[in-house]
Amino acid sequence: MFCINLVRHRIMPARILPLVWKIQLALPQLYSDLPMKLFTPASIGLLILLQVASVQPAAAQIADSTRTWTLQESVDYAMQHNITIKQQDVTKRFAELTYQQSKLAQVPTVVGNVSENYNLGRTVDLTSYEYVNKGYFATSANFQSSATLFNWFSARNRIAGNRFEAQANNFLLEKARNDIALNIAQAFLQILLNNEQVHISENQLKLTNSQLENTRKQVIAGAVPESNQADLEAQQARDSSTLVSAQTTAIVSVLQMKALLNLGFDQPYVPQIPGNIADIPMPHLTELSPEMVFSAAQSTYPLIRADQLRIKEYDKLVKSARGSLFPTIGLSGYWGSNYSAQAMGKFGRQFSDNFQQTYAAGLNIPILNGWQLRTNYNKSKLNLEQQKLTTDADNQQLREDIYTAYANAVGSLQKYNAASRTVEASQRAFDFAGKRYELGLMNTIDFITTQSNLFRAQIDKVSALYDYIFKMKLLEFYRDQHISL
Repeated sequence: MFCINLVRHRIMPARILPLVWKIQLALPQLYSDLPMKLFTPASIGLLILLQVASVQPAAAQIADSTRTWTLQESVDYAMQHNITIKQQDVTKRFAELTYQQSKLAQVPTVVGNVSENYNLGRTVDLTSYEYVNKGYFATSANFQSSATLFNWFSARNRIAGNRFEAQANNFLLEKARNDIALNIAQAFLQILLNNEQVHISENQLKLTNSQLENTRKQVIAGAVPESNQADLEAQQARDSSTLVSAQTTAIVSVLQMKALLNLGFDQPYVPQIPGNIADIPMPHLTELSPEMVFSAAQSTYPLIRADQLRIKEYDKLVKSARGSLFPTIGLSGYWGSNYSAQAMGKFGRQFSDNFQQTYAAGLNIPILNGWQLRTNYNKSKLNLEQQKLTTDADNQQLREDIYTAYANAVGSLQKYNAASRTVEASQRAFDFAGKRYELGLMNTIDFITTQSNLFRAQIDKVSALYDYIFKMKLLEFYRDQHISL
């Protein structure tokens, strides 16, 4: 029994302890019903492990279903699992391989060759350079090497261009991560908003159900006409439909988040509500003027930094293409030997006697190749011009996006303030309407209209609040390349 108690108190999870305790209580009965030789320490331990193994999957499922995700946890998970980020990471690694290969291309080439031949008919014996007319075996082996001494810095500029390309892809990977983080923040807020709308719709339906129940009692008592009950039943159906629509929208928003996270659609995702959403700290709009945000974004926005590196890349590639128009100086060497079965001498002796070496320095002059090199040079200049225009367009788009985000933030703040006032006015109107309806001074249709006005005002206020939060966080993102709640 000591062994079981040790397991129970030291390493067993709390949810499995009752199972172990039941096993302990059942052991005396087992001892009395079955032969004693079956109850060795090993068999008892195996029994416990089998029971624990059957409980663990269910326990893990319960633990997973109760987990809540913060925004930061969602972003961190996406950084490791999002498909778009993985694709951009592969592109970055391709660029790094290209850069590494361009550096290794400076190393002299060395090629080795060994061949075994059987010659028939009239052939030249490479060991004696005489014609022979019989079949014989011959072996040859050689090494060849070549290296470029000078090519007007074409290779060096190509290496520099590939290095800038690799660096640019690092920033493009950062941009992909930032874009996904921004999309997750938007999806996270959308889920919170949809859940709020579900909550408001549930309260609306509960209120309608309560009013309908009271009205039914009044109809039975003859205090109000039956048409009042019919009007509220119709309103109950509309509220139920609205609740179903809100619940469906909430489910879809969670599915969209799972797609961003590359999380299994059968896995639960429950966002952790960050306290009072209205109290999330946000800077004043005066601290996020468009020109100030744009100035900060020019030095931090990954796409702009990638564009700047690509301008340097294409500039180096232009110089590399220009260098290929001029002559290239190179060195080459050849080392080889031959063996013939029909010649006199052993294998090693023949290879030693027939060993030959060749060293050469060459000047490769491009004279006429269909103007291919000249065309490549002109294309490289056009690529540089195109990249400069792309950079200008990206800067212009960034400025437009920031000014648009600022205008939207101003508009969303005004919309939220107006929606707040509308809720206050609608709540007062509903309170007065409720009192008048109870006194029989307001018909059911007018009362339902007042109630619906309050419901729409509450939905509009919640929507405006979340829209304002996201617009402000978007401005912060452009300024700091970071987003948080």
